[in-house]
Amino acid sequence: MTPFGEKMRSLRADRGLQLKDMAAGLGVSPAYLSALEHGKRGRPNRRFVHRICQFLGIIWDDAEALQRLADLSHPRVTVDTSGLSPQATEFANRLAEKIAELPEDAIERMMAEVKGAG
Repeated sequence: MTPFGEKMRSLRADRGLQLKDMAAGLGVSPAYLSALEHGKRGRPNRRFVHRICQFLGIIWDDAEALQRLADLSHPRVTVDTSGLSPQATEFANRLAEKIAELPEDAIERMMAEVKGAG
């Protein structure tokens, strides 16, 4: 599941909406919406996120936050390390190899480090 899919499922549940009802309201199939929630589809485009916001009545900062989650929710990521140090390239490759095996607390620590950088 992607961060966007998790948030969308939570928003849908908070409003008591069935997947099929939300899909119908958005003009997509329940299968597509389910795949989006489970991270089996690429990240949604801005127009589709806008439709979701309109359908759910999400405005301003909450709409921007949902769009940001969509931007960060591509289930297949490419990391361009050209021009970076050999250590950066090795780190990216090792992370790609091992991410499925990492415990959540390790991911949370690395996430905090990345969010605090720069």
